[in-house]
Amino acid sequence: MMRLRSIPTRRVLAALVALTLVFGAIVMGQGRVQAQPGENNRYAAIVVDASTGEVLFARHADSRRYPASVTKVMTLYLTFEALEKGTATLDDVITVSPLAASQPPSKLGLAAGQTIRLDDAMRATAVRSANDMAMAIAEHIGGSQARFASMATLKAEELGMTQTRYVNPNGLPDSRQLTSARDLAILARAVMRDYPQYYSYFGLHDWNYQGREYRNTNGLLHSGNGYDGIKTGFTNASGYNLAASAVRGGKRIITIVLGGRSSVTRNAHVAELMDTGFEVERRRAGGEPIQVAQTFFEQRGFGIGVPDTGAPVAYAALNGAPETEEGSASSGLAYTSLPLPPTVAPPAPEPVRYTRATPVPEAVASPPAPVRRAEVTPASPGDLTASLNAGVAAASNLNRGAVANPPRPAAPTDRWTVQVGAFRDETVARDWLTEVNRRFRSQFTAAERSVQSVSGWHRSRFTGLSQSAAESACEALAARRVTCMVVRPGG
Repeated sequence: MMRLRSIPTRRVLAALVALTLVFGAIVMGQGRVQAQPGENNRYAAIVVDASTGEVLFARHADSRRYPASVTKVMTLYLTFEALEKGTATLDDVITVSPLAASQPPSKLGLAAGQTIRLDDAMRATAVRSANDMAMAIAEHIGGSQARFASMATLKAEELGMTQTRYVNPNGLPDSRQLTSARDLAILARAVMRDYPQYYSYFGLHDWNYQGREYRNTNGLLHSGNGYDGIKTGFTNASGYNLAASAVRGGKRIITIVLGGRSSVTRNAHVAELMDTGFEVERRRAGGEPIQVAQTFFEQRGFGIGVPDTGAPVAYAALNGAPETEEGSASSGLAYTSLPLPPTVAPPAPEPVRYTRATPVPEAVASPPAPVRRAEVTPASPGDLTASLNAGVAAASNLNRGAVANPPRPAAPTDRWTVQVGAFRDETVARDWLTEVNRRFRSQFTAAERSVQSVSGWHRSRFTGLSQSAAESACEALAARRVTCMVVRPGG
């Protein structure tokens, strides 16, 4: 009898296991589908006034990212330097080495032993984003890839690019080659400041070589609207990158977007950021007191809660070729699917900002790092890098968590705080506090206004609130796209 009963028991158990596996697979499948529109950990962006260096908008600007072919901006910067020093000329004849010839697409395709003028190699690098020509230039200027990479890294340090390291001249995948959106903005401004006579290489719409015409990979150049540079980039690990510059009404703005999901959504996002930046400049010229440009951007939807460039947009690659957005062609080589290295990915998340329907987590023992709402670092218009370089190290440390646990002032246990920004300039912090209070007077009637200064940062805060009042106020701010953070007593 026991034997007869054991058989159906086994069958029942087997059926239950099968059903569990099927149900689990369905749930997992649904989870993957739901996760697709989420936060893009490769995304970063910054918008900068090129003449003053003021940062108009920043999102993950100091987080490390893969530069992909935007690397070639530094390659050409060092080439411009060699031309100015007289150690190279545009008519130099370069012999393509086996290493250069072996670089994967996008490439010009010269065989080892063939020659090309330095000027043509530079045009191929800027327009075609030719990996082989970037390597040929590096060997010509630096003597070897390794020496050129060292030169590039040292130059980056000299310019104040604190998050950048180079190991190759073309941006092909390597987990050691890293940069940030802010660093690329510094580099773009350095090119314009130091070598304006050569900047036009980055704005070439097309280039003809040996009877074949090549079109620039930067589609925004062909759209008009003031765009005149600077460089695109793509690998599977980096996503779609673009360092762009445009001039309108006598003003120049630089916009960097990294980690786009496609060339079309990336270009659209850059264009939107650029348009908003020029609108800020236009309104300021008209007398409007827009001191915190970041807020203006966030009111337009470029801030917390915005899924960056991830909107589902159908698109076809330019010319239908897999290599038109530089980096490597879809050849199936292992390096094209390089994952983000453990040391930099996923990047450290931005400080927590509470939004509607988001409760304050009870398990949090200490508040997140201060929110960087904007960086206003005025500088002389004649110096294109002074104000960008100033404070880069401090801002970078902030993003990396170096001041995640600053000294805490004593506070009663029943006093909650709403922080609405953290700034390098104390006057800006106080002005913003006044503006938020004006716009949200009913939420902060019983609150005390204060600016807390820690490690060179000035935090705009409303204090003396109950937990429920603080959460409710932050919900109201978030509904109006104003970034805020609930801070526990003593935070």
